[in-house]
Amino acid sequence: MELFIQIAEFIFIISVLVILHELGHYIPAKYFKTKVEKFYLFFDVKFSLFKKKIGDTVYGIGWLPLGGYVKIAGMIDESMDTEQLKKEPEPWEFRSKPAWQRLIIMLGGVTVNFFLAWIIYTMLLFNNGDTYIPADSLKYGVLVDSIGEQLGIKTGDQILAIDGKKSKKFTDAVLDIILGDEITLNRNGEVITVPLSDEGKKAVLSVQGKNFLRYRQKEKTIDSVVPNSAASKSGLEYGDVIVAVNGKKITYWDEFTSKIVTSANKPLAVEVLRDGQSKNIQIAVPEVGKIGVLPNTEDLRVTDEYSLLAAVPEGFNKTIEVLTKQIKQFKVLFAPKTEAYKQVKGPIGIVDLMPKEWDWTYIWGFMAMFSVWLAFLNILPIPALDGGHVMFLLYEMISGQAPSEKVLERGQIIGFVILMTLMAVVFGNDIWNIIKKFI
Repeated sequence: MELFIQIAEFIFIISVLVILHELGHYIPAKYFKTKVEKFYLFFDVKFSLFKKKIGDTVYGIGWLPLGGYVKIAGMIDESMDTEQLKKEPEPWEFRSKPAWQRLIIMLGGVTVNFFLAWIIYTMLLFNNGDTYIPADSLKYGVLVDSIGEQLGIKTGDQILAIDGKKSKKFTDAVLDIILGDEITLNRNGEVITVPLSDEGKKAVLSVQGKNFLRYRQKEKTIDSVVPNSAASKSGLEYGDVIVAVNGKKITYWDEFTSKIVTSANKPLAVEVLRDGQSKNIQIAVPEVGKIGVLPNTEDLRVTDEYSLLAAVPEGFNKTIEVLTKQIKQFKVLFAPKTEAYKQVKGPIGIVDLMPKEWDWTYIWGFMAMFSVWLAFLNILPIPALDGGHVMFLLYEMISGQAPSEKVLERGQIIGFVILMTLMAVVFGNDIWNIIKKFI
């Protein structure tokens, strides 16, 4: 049932994005009286799940959920259907329209993607506000594991800036570290700048950025005890405050967990404060180095509320911020030492990211992010993508001469090969990640 929900969420997101993107091409094409032969959600390789002709256009649903398309008469596209092009141009064909009209038609999809993300971010901010942990509120610094240490960060460091820019949100700092070149830290009162190496980023990406960087807390109160765990059997209880371990005073919660990890198969003498009274407890730490307790987490989150009037410009800023970070990701992606290309996810990997229960807030947020991503990818000057058509149209408008049909056909073939190669890499990553779970 959980997998079904994840697949349904993915199909819903893709369906909305594809339909609106293709409408971005369809509406200006119809406005400029250009014949649209097909409007498809998903690809109809060999057969369609549904199709119906209304007027000049066949509307349908394919079986391969990797996108969709509109087929515009008189246009050399990925279908490579050039029969119509052998005849004299008709007034209703794409090739008969002025270059500026063709440019608007081709830019329609990415324009819709951008505005969709802007609208979604605006409404999310208006309805939910923006909840986050301020990066400058971590008075006890950050908590890193061995992977975080490979980046040159140490537990207790306070993050001052990344590439000279201060992060407003702690979650932003995590992503900025992966995308950045250097980090400025306050370490025991000394301001230092540490380069962010590709090797360190490789280690972070190998765990998909999870848990390498958290905020350090001084709260040492036990919030829950797992039943039948070592902690439960020893007598630790909810509300106990950790004071010392093996006679050594504990200041931070991570000092307590560190003692546990390094004491596998060994006894621990833990002093706690219970109802104002000191109590000594002996714990037999199991081989896994965990005893089954969770802390009372310090809630450092704040929520910025927005009126509709304020949410509109902030939604635009959020869209631009997401776009900027996605562009920066390419620098990491094409840095061989980071091996970031191994973490690229296709449809299978994206389904795995979906929540196991239907979550509208997550769905709309992911849709907005993915809409920006599709806009960016589609505008890349690669033949077979919208950006490839835009590239040839701009050449025509600047030079006054359209590229020959042979050039356009070869461009489509080259672009198709590039896209198929990238798709093979993406699907290969998805399949390999599944295989690794069983090795």
